Amino acid sequence: MWVLLRSVYPLRILLSLRGKWMGWRGLPRSLVPGPPRRRYRKEALPALEVPVLPVTATEIRQYLRAHGIPFQDGHSCLRAPSPFLGASQLKDQTGATTSFSLFINKTTGRFLCMTSLAEGSWEDFQASVEGRGDGDREGILLSEGPGAEDSEEIRRIWDRAIPLWELPDLEEAQLARVMFGLTKVTDDTLKRFSVRYLRPARSLVFPWFSPGGLGLRGLKLLGAEGQGDGVHYVETTIPRPGAYHNLFGLPLISRRDVEVVLTSRELDCLALNQATGLPTLALPRGTACLPPALLPYLEQFRRIVLWLGDDLRSWEAAKLFARKLNPKRCSLVRPGDQHPRPLEALNRGLNLSRILRSALPAWHKSIVSFRQLREEVLGELSNVEQAAGVRWSRFPDLSRLLKGHRKGELTVFTGYPLGNHCLGGGRGSGDMSVFNPPAGPTGSGKTTFISEYALDLCTQGVNTLWGSFEISNVRLARIMLTQFALGRLEEQLDKYDEWADRFEDLPLYFMTFHGQQSIRTVIDTMQHAVYVYDICHVVIDNLQFMMGHEQLSTDRIAAQDYIVGAFRKFATDSSCHVTLVIHPRKEDDDKELQTASIFGSAKASQEADNVLILQDRKLVTGPGKRYLQVSKNRFDGDVGVFPLEFNKSSLTFSIPPKSKARLKKIKDDNGLVAKKSSSGKKGAVPQNSETCSGEAPNQPDPSKLSR
Repeated sequence: MWVLLRSVYPLRILLSLRGKWMGWRGLPRSLVPGPPRRRYRKEALPALEVPVLPVTATEIRQYLRAHGIPFQDGHSCLRAPSPFLGASQLKDQTGATTSFSLFINKTTGRFLCMTSLAEGSWEDFQASVEGRGDGDREGILLSEGPGAEDSEEIRRIWDRAIPLWELPDLEEAQLARVMFGLTKVTDDTLKRFSVRYLRPARSLVFPWFSPGGLGLRGLKLLGAEGQGDGVHYVETTIPRPGAYHNLFGLPLISRRDVEVVLTSRELDCLALNQATGLPTLALPRGTACLPPALLPYLEQFRRIVLWLGDDLRSWEAAKLFARKLNPKRCSLVRPGDQHPRPLEALNRGLNLSRILRSALPAWHKSIVSFRQLREEVLGELSNVEQAAGVRWSRFPDLSRLLKGHRKGELTVFTGYPLGNHCLGGGRGSGDMSVFNPPAGPTGSGKTTFISEYALDLCTQGVNTLWGSFEISNVRLARIMLTQFALGRLEEQLDKYDEWADRFEDLPLYFMTFHGQQSIRTVIDTMQHAVYVYDICHVVIDNLQFMMGHEQLSTDRIAAQDYIVGAFRKFATDSSCHVTLVIHPRKEDDDKELQTASIFGSAKASQEADNVLILQDRKLVTGPGKRYLQVSKNRFDGDVGVFPLEFNKSSLTFSIPPKSKARLKKIKDDNGLVAKKSSSGKKGAVPQNSETCSGEAPNQPDPSKLSR
């Protein structure tokens, strides 16, 4: 089945390219995918409140010793003899016992047998060792291959594709090399990596072979689109990205190799291997994710060099992946003018071996000097926009104030309570009555807004984990799907599968908690998600629903301070952004919310990098209108307000492009709107007129406001 990695459109739409290079009449009928089919449901993270608790490396070692199973301690896995092999498979041709082929992940307990390809959870392994499960040691544990439909599609495309050097039209072959930057990559390199070219789709085809070369498990198609002066690459994988675990170049790795270079693109892998002769692998999902299922294949290497790209995001991903691989064996190539992508370096005639020798160790002592940080500081100064983070596409005013969404920060979000419920209707069955601070009924639209705020980032590739403790995951997913489709699907159910398939491909996960939970349990789940799914953004909605399980003291304020501190520490240690929703305290109806209105002590606002307040009633006119106030911004200090208008049909707050809304900066430290004197009059203009929704006649244009 055709699945897109970087787009939500079907392949036949993606490949309808324009111009001489893009001109074609479509794929052959045999290659055109059929109607979308229902896919399996993305698995939610397990709730750790059930008896299945996370396993530790110490517990795994104790279990293996208790059952007399020998093991070797590796970088990220423990190696042991596989219980999933028969007697004939345990010995090689000389009769000697083969090396340990079972890899057990130290963090999750999941295992993989390299010989039989059996895999499963730690509980599956225990059941097999102890003889539970009707004695069937393989069967359901065998690694799944592509489905019948995918296998047929894979074989059909692979058979249609031909080597690039065998194209009958030399001009077409040269044009393809130019578009993919392969002018200096030799035919021998393409042949060694089994790269082919699909003429109808104008795409390179990269194969995924089973270990040992036993068969073809999948494909990645890489198409090129002209974008200004550059080229934009579009990736398509079979099977879907979540099941595509191809370390491109793995069949060329020998057991004696002890050093490897990891890249984020197959094209870079080709260039590096040709220029240096070193073992080189390309990650299947680039800088987005390093699936733990790939770690056993990297255990044999004593040194791993990560050269993932030429921008700040690639550098951040390299540091994150090094933690998972064991930073003591990892080195990182720092992006820079003299350290571009490997393919670009090859085309520019740079010495790739010299660049690799300049790679910096990922691990260092707890104390560092500026000499070790100066290049990192230069990287942020040279890449100001990337250092600012991912910008919101639906909320440009929020991007102007916060500059972007950055890893490692804590955002506190609160809002004014209203009587009207933006989520639609009352509370459904299964909802719980739990402690709510004395701020009146909920329903200001905090969850509705924050779901669109997170969805905006998720559609741009920010791996997101949702912890919805107040409403069920089904209701939350329904809201987000409506916001994603920009319309109510109950009125057009025939389009549900199409939108659901696109929504399912987003890097979005949900915790299965509901109601009050222990902070320790929640943090454990978040840490698991960061390790397994490379989560970059966690949303907690909301703080008050977790406070009931804290037994530190009878003082609820002290319990809240402890929870906020735990989230602050997690965000910093895991380099993951945490958005924390907190209900406000009770305020008079004629007063606006302020930073001090957040329920509890001042610790929440002090620990937060950003404070967002969803205001209502006072500074906007007309029913259903609100505005968002940024009252704290630790990144560069810019604070301000901008209006929001709720669209009931799409459940969105994003401002339409033709809106007359205006952004206003706020200067003072406590988040209040600064009063200004009106032109030609004595005294100050009332605060309400300074931050209205843009309907005041003398409202300045936001592009002309001073920064």
